[in-house]
Amino acid sequence: MKDTLQYKNFIGSVHFSTDDEIFFGKIEGVNDLITFEGDTVAEIKKSFTHAVDDYIIICKKMNKEPYKSFKGSFNVRINPELHKKASLKAQIMGISLNQFVQKAIEDEVVNN
Repeated sequence: MKDTLQYKNFIGSVHFSTDDEIFFGKIEGVNDLITFEGDTVAEIKKSFTHAVDDYIIICKKMNKEPYKSFKGSFNVRINPELHKKASLKAQIMGISLNQFVQKAIEDEVVNN
């Protein structure tokens, strides 16, 4: 099950508060905290699209990039045995471990 919404290349996480009996979420992948909420599925979807539209307008007015920037590097923590197997497979393929991981991510994200 995925608890996300998508609209105009934005992703919103969705959660449910049993105490308050309300759906709530935030826009992911942006530098600001943009939240939305609703009492029903229809309301949370509508609230999310309004939050995205409003955020886009605000960013345009402020001449600000809406999406979080990425450096292109990150740390990955995996099981040591998987690390070993990936390293050996990369050596067999004649590529670096970074190239091996990049290819695996590309195969999963770009080619699917």
